[in-house]
Amino acid sequence: MATPRKAGIPLSVMKVLDPRQLKPDSTETERILTVFDEAVVKLEITRLIPRIIGSLERFARMLGPEITSSLLELQKLSVEIQDLLTSPGDEERRRAVEQRLKCSLRNTLRLFLANPLLYHGLKYEVWVRQSPADVFIKAFKEFRDFTLERLLTSPDEEKEKIQFMEDISLRIEKNTETISALQAELEAAIQTRDEEINSKDKKIENLKSSMENLTKECKADIQQITKEGQKQQKEDEKASQDMCARLEQDVLRLRAQFKALVLEHQASELVLRKKKCKTERETEKWVQKYDTDMAEKQATYEEVEAVYNEEKAQLALLMEKHALLLQEYTEIEEERKMLKEKAEEAAREAARRNDAATYIQAFWKGYLVRSIYKSKLKKGKGKGKGRGKK
Repeated sequence: MATPRKAGIPLSVMKVLDPRQLKPDSTETERILTVFDEAVVKLEITRLIPRIIGSLERFARMLGPEITSSLLELQKLSVEIQDLLTSPGDEERRRAVEQRLKCSLRNTLRLFLANPLLYHGLKYEVWVRQSPADVFIKAFKEFRDFTLERLLTSPDEEKEKIQFMEDISLRIEKNTETISALQAELEAAIQTRDEEINSKDKKIENLKSSMENLTKECKADIQQITKEGQKQQKEDEKASQDMCARLEQDVLRLRAQFKALVLEHQASELVLRKKKCKTERETEKWVQKYDTDMAEKQATYEEVEAVYNEEKAQLALLMEKHALLLQEYTEIEEERKMLKEKAEEAAREAARRNDAATYIQAFWKGYLVRSIYKSKLKKGKGKGKGRGKK
């Protein structure tokens, strides 16, 4: 039933109501949260420091020399400031020691923050009783979540939150009114039920009194009915005795009939037993004949099976030979195909070469003809020029 209600809540309101859905959306917000987180860590370390100082020898190896010396100095300053507080006098010295104590505490916290693994390990190693510091740390964390909520809540979301809370208040008021009306109806129903119960109780009392009266009135009738019943019982007993006598006679008659039927059935049983013996002998003969026939057929079957196995083995050998021959035939066909392709390729290559040779010869003959024709032209031109000079 909770899922439909959540479905009606706006996303912005859900973010405000559930801090786990709030995420930083700006650098300033992240910086503010970092400061808060560091402050929480410092508070938790400060809460652990007195317990660590009380068992410093136990944690010295884990802490290291620098943190150990810083804690010793902090312990020394704490004792000194306690002495000054118990015996007031020099105010300036007390202020100076307080300042040194603050500086020492800052330095110790800085060393712990520089080694977060050490801090997390000490959280599980050091056991601290519940103290007011835990309440303060819890309140500070709640303040951090509240600040984060305020930083990430826009004005529109704030308005939606206020509107949502107002709607919730209206719903609560309506539900309260409804509950009050239902309670009034319930009280009225209870009162009506009580009245009905009282009326029914009165009716029951009246019925009880009337039943008592009826009981008194019916006693005489019951006595009369009892007398009539006794009389009727005597008559029934007499009738039953007569019936028993008749039944005994019937039983004797039926016993005689039973004996006669037994004798008759014994004779028929003897005849049936003889037939049964004869049938059993015939059945035994047929069984023996069946066994003989089946033995012969089994022998025939074994011979046929041996012949079948032999032929099957021969068939397997022939199939193997056929597979080998088929493989060889396939290889021969592939070789023939390759040789045919090579011959065709050689023929095509020879044709290309013949065509090329024919083309080259034709080109060479044309070149020779042109060369001869050009030489004749040159000679003719030389003779013409010689004649002109003369």
